[in-house]
Amino acid sequence: MESVSFEDMRRAMVDSQLRTNGVTEAWILGAMGSLPREDHVPASHRATSYMDRAIALEDGSVLNPPLSTALLLQAAEVKPSDKTLLIGTPGGYVAGLLQGHVAQLTCAAPADWAAAQKDAPFDLIVIDGAVEELPDAFLALARDGARIVSGVSEGPVTRLATGVVLAGKVALKSFIDSEIAPLAAFARKPEFVF
Repeated sequence: MESVSFEDMRRAMVDSQLRTNGVTEAWILGAMGSLPREDHVPASHRATSYMDRAIALEDGSVLNPPLSTALLLQAAEVKPSDKTLLIGTPGGYVAGLLQGHVAQLTCAAPADWAAAQKDAPFDLIVIDGAVEELPDAFLALARDGARIVSGVSEGPVTRLATGVVLAGKVALKSFIDSEIAPLAAFARKPEFVF
């Protein structure tokens, strides 16, 4: 029996998962076709690193499915001039995809997003996970007119969404249902109800 190489698995991911589901941005296809996804997962998941499913990482975070990642980046309309904030794993897979495609990339873990204040304001914010709400202080990191792409949690359903920050506010508009891991740092605060 012939073994399949990681290079073959990357090519299959691009051809059968991404291209067939509307991912057309050349830079995304190229980056995801060359960046070793298997290097960003625990050793026990290397063989399945190109399947279109989420993978739990050793630090408690999640590597989202390839299709969710690609669709999120495509919706971001990434520009080479973008000063970009990535909320996700610093040094992780999505950071690797964005590196070299934006003018400046700042990465912050979801629970430590306030550390990005020193590099604000940003033209683009990519949130690698699903949010329930975005605090006003978080939105203050964005330049007026900045683009935000994120997953959103609506009960048990997660969707991908985009928005534009205007006057410190944003309305995220969902564009597709997709598996993307919820981020506890952006969970809705419990409200007291009688």
